[in-house]
Amino acid sequence: MATVSIKVPGVGESITEGILARWLKADGALVKAGEPLFELETDKASNVVPAPSSGVLRVKIAEGTTVAIGAEIGVIDSSATAGAQAQVDGSAGSSAVAASAGSTPPRADSAVAASVNGGEAKEIHLSPAVRRIVAEERLDPAAITATGPGGRLTKGDVLEHVSASSAAIASPPRESAVASAQPAATIKPSATAVPRETRKRMSGIRQKIAQRLVEAQRTAAILTTFNEADMSAIMDLRNKYKETFKNKHSIGLGFMSFFVKAAVEALREFPAVNARVEGSDIVYHNVFDVGVAVSTERGLMVPVIRDADKLSFAGIEKAIAAYAAKAREGTISVADLQGGTFTITNGGVFGSLLSTPILNPPQSGILGMHAIQNRPVARGDQVVVRPMMYLALSYDHRIVDGREAVSFLVKIKEKVESPERLMLDV
Repeated sequence: MATVSIKVPGVGESITEGILARWLKADGALVKAGEPLFELETDKASNVVPAPSSGVLRVKIAEGTTVAIGAEIGVIDSSATAGAQAQVDGSAGSSAVAASAGSTPPRADSAVAASVNGGEAKEIHLSPAVRRIVAEERLDPAAITATGPGGRLTKGDVLEHVSASSAAIASPPRESAVASAQPAATIKPSATAVPRETRKRMSGIRQKIAQRLVEAQRTAAILTTFNEADMSAIMDLRNKYKETFKNKHSIGLGFMSFFVKAAVEALREFPAVNARVEGSDIVYHNVFDVGVAVSTERGLMVPVIRDADKLSFAGIEKAIAAYAAKAREGTISVADLQGGTFTITNGGVFGSLLSTPILNPPQSGILGMHAIQNRPVARGDQVVVRPMMYLALSYDHRIVDGREAVSFLVKIKEKVESPERLMLDV
């Protein structure tokens, strides 16, 4: 029997192990070379690993197991033929034998699912996020109405289908006359009652996030300073040029690009905020790789905008949009998350008015943006209403003094309140 070993691939220089989060194919299932085979979670990201060969999958390591890089977790019997192999349903414990390759039912967890329409096969391309839900729910992609561009299935299509199916199952059948005539006291509680608690394994990413947050609190002397910024000038600028900007660059003009630009200028003036502690040394970065926190279903991720000082407003907006799309689809890589020198997080998108962000170690500074609210403020001898945003800078007091931190945040405020200075570099 010719077999091909399935090994845990290397996903980064500093990563030595990961968690085998989920097999995307069942034990005994037919797989094709290049098809998504299993999902590996590391302390940085989640990676979908393709099958190295075509054949029948033989699983050796169970889901949820911590595995070393290079370890063998299964094999593929490449000598097996499609017409003679059993399709095994791993979760239900049942199997169905296909009489021939033509009678093999389409698998919901494949990268490209086949549907039959009038005797002709139709390919349905699934994104990683859609494929994950389809595999978990054991769905037939051909039975779901697609509303995406080019007839593609979107995540919303699948979730709506699952929701509709769940609602149909949950709807109680119409009671018979005999059942309705029984006294209420004789009705027994449903055997499918919701349990009082549910236990679920914490994902590898969530575990690492927890470890890093605790580590940051334990090893760094974290302080937070606050200020507020009048967002009137930025909002007026965006309202005036947003259509022109979008028509020219094919991307919307958001607030984050202004703050990234402002942060770069402040970091130039206060390099300690862009540095890190390494043993008894202070390492000053000569680059401005700004991380932008992104909330995902798997937890908080911080993809890094490389050389942010060299990017235009449009370049920054495009980089943020690309990372957000990759995070939603679960295709963000370890390289996307490594090497940041400073971080910006925007709790305002969730309605946060004020918070104290935690450092992203080994970085020494993180800027927190918050919700914009109309508030009365003094302007000269008058009280006027302005759209105001609270700003927070958490910093490592071991290398950043209070004077530097406060001055840094004041610089951010000045740049944001006068966005023309960012554009003119003055």
